[in-house]
Amino acid sequence: MTPKFYIKIFCFLFSVKLAYAEVVDVNNEQIQELSKKDIPIIDIRRSSEWEQTGIVPKSILLTFFDKNGKYNFNEWYSKLSLKVEEGKPIILICRTGRRTRIIAEMIDKKLDFKIYNSKNGITSWIDAKLPTVKPVY
Repeated sequence: MTPKFYIKIFCFLFSVKLAYAEVVDVNNEQIQELSKKDIPIIDIRRSSEWEQTGIVPKSILLTFFDKNGKYNFNEWYSKLSLKVEEGKPIILICRTGRRTRIIAEMIDKKLDFKIYNSKNGITSWIDAKLPTVKPVY
């Protein structure tokens, strides 16, 4: 195969990747700045977790995994679509950033969102003594 062929393949694969979402890990300070720009925070934890720790103010509560670790991506996404316009950036937060990284990668493969992943989750937020509020359902 010729070098020209490989260049075409590379360009094609690179352009396909650009059609999908971008995932960016963010810290607490970055989350605060993004929130000032009205980028919504999607808290994917379960209600028992929200009750235990509180939530970041103005978070949208949208559980992804049930207590057994099961999920329905399409159902969750349709609920997300009611709250956030597709293509708009979102911030995902969970307890430590592990679950949101999994979800971000799922979204990255399927949808056109820019995703900010709270890399250390609500645990870091609380450790930094940043404000939390009681969840409102």
